[in-house]
Amino acid sequence: MTYCVGLKLDKGLVLMSDTRTNAGIDNISSFRKMHGFEVPGERSITILSAGNLGTTQAVISLLKERSKAVEERNPSIYEQPSMFQVARMVGETLREVISGHAETGQQADSAFQATLIVAGQIAPGPPTLFLVYPEGNFIEAGVDTPFFQIGETKYGRPILVRAFDPAMSFEDAIKLLLVSFDSTVKANLSVGPPFDFEIYPNDQLKRGTVGRIEPHDPYYQSISRGWGAALKQAFDHLPDFHLAEAQSGQKETP
Repeated sequence: MTYCVGLKLDKGLVLMSDTRTNAGIDNISSFRKMHGFEVPGERSITILSAGNLGTTQAVISLLKERSKAVEERNPSIYEQPSMFQVARMVGETLREVISGHAETGQQADSAFQATLIVAGQIAPGPPTLFLVYPEGNFIEAGVDTPFFQIGETKYGRPILVRAFDPAMSFEDAIKLLLVSFDSTVKANLSVGPPFDFEIYPNDQLKRGTVGRIEPHDPYYQSISRGWGAALKQAFDHLPDFHLAEAQSGQKETP
């Protein structure tokens, strides 16, 4: 399993992915799940991947191979005129790879499923996010859905729902994502650091600030400890439950 998140802010895009993959508790390794494509001044595209590692690597490899030569049947990711067209092409490539593994044509075998986040900007369009499903269809981020998660999403979602603000700074967005990722790591051993991140300011039209946060990074450790302490403090300040009052308020059943 994995965990990846894409946030759409007023100022741009913020992306983060873990690097852990596992095929059992005795076969754990790290692979990059953030993949970039760019033509400086024209386009910057980043793809986050979750799911079967063989499937996601095959999709990224196909996209890279097809970008080396112009083909009428399989146009390059660098030739697409908009992010919508990029998302459609990525979805078709994902469906092609999955159907190639499945035993029954276009039916996606669950063992080979994968989900992708496609993020970026192609001039003159705005930066945006797309969530691409194993079937090849996709949805676009908007006002009502300003962020996407893929992989092991449930543990890190509550803090995003409660604290995300599209007007927040890039620094606050990274802090929010680290809390979300730390919550997921604490609950699921199949997700773990290092965490890769990218900050893409609007209209930059080249890869943004890219970095990696290691397990023993001092800031990440302070976030992990501080969030745990803050949750305990918040819990202690909540009103106490009084059992006697609850029992006295119960009605007798006939």
